Amino acid sequence: VQLVESGGGLVQAGGSLRLSCAASGGTFSSYVMGWFRQAPGKEREFVAAITRTGGGTRYLDSVKGRFTISRDNAKNMVYLQMNSLKPEDTAVYYCAASVRVGLGYKIGEYNYWGQGTQVTVSS
Repeated sequence: VQLVESGGGLVQAGGSLRLSCAASGGTFSSYVMGWFRQAPGKEREFVAAITRTGGGTRYLDSVKGRFTISRDNAKNMVYLQMNSLKPEDTAVYYCAASVRVGLGYKIGEYNYWGQGTQVTVSS
């Protein structure tokens, strides 16, 4: 499975961005999809995940109420809508796919990764 993220950029605090991830080379609807992020000097951390059908989601506590993960299985796409952005959201954001059933939050639970897209939030 190949994953390609897009939609990152520079935004002021309080602004919004929508990240997209295009999947190819596999059966998209068979994967749990997730978003992770890695800030400079920090470890990669879980942000959000969505079940195969899109009926269930899971979020990092600090993004609950601000970020929304969604997917379109007909288009092989997963999205991350990010609102009320804060400087601490600045990071490279990665899309990931998991063959597991559950909404994993650990890096090791995901089998495929994109190259990442930079999100920078200025204060």
